Amino acid sequence: MRKEERYKEVIHWFEENMPVAETELHYKEPFQLLIAVILSAQCTDKRVNMVTPTLFETFPTPEAMAASSPEVVYEYIKSISYPNNKAKHLVGMARKLLSDFGGKVPSDINELQKLPGVGRKTANVIASVVYDKPAMAVDTHVFRVANRIGLTNHSKTPLEPEKELVGHIPEKLIPKAHHWLILHGRYVCTARNPKCDICGIKSWCKYFPEQK
Repeated sequence: MRKEERYKEVIHWFEENMPVAETELHYKEPFQLLIAVILSAQCTDKRVNMVTPTLFETFPTPEAMAASSPEVVYEYIKSISYPNNKAKHLVGMARKLLSDFGGKVPSDINELQKLPGVGRKTANVIASVVYDKPAMAVDTHVFRVANRIGLTNHSKTPLEPEKELVGHIPEKLIPKAHHWLILHGRYVCTARNPKCDICGIKSWCKYFPEQK
């Protein structure tokens, strides 16, 4: 099967069967999502959603978080993975937002990456989810699923599949496609023992025939 045909069929299936695909992180405005995405690195969305309500209530604005300290923030996120580093990142991020961006979460991917704790993946998430930009955030789920299905060519770095996915998916669908791949990887095409029996796209999957 040609790669173009695989993309066409997979995209069509998701459009028909998952017309709504959104982040599972809970948030009400861009600053909250930025906090949640920073916390979600190497941590489950479920765990992050357990922590953020109290965190958001205590630090509702960049000003409130910037006026705090990593030691104080740590107490609210200590059940999250790598809480010491993330507490430092959150306070540093809030202070940078105020000093360089007037307290507003920027929409530009390069500008976002100037914030502590924000790498390319996090920047792409914010650009995509908040500003509906055609940015493809490649996390572990996207990386695994895209390679396994055959949408990408067993890439070794996240930037390689990002470029390939953006190059093949219609621009208007890229923000949603990011969530299609994440949710598919989270609930169907799992890292261990993928649930091929219930997978709707196995007819176009490069991995599935190998399991027969």
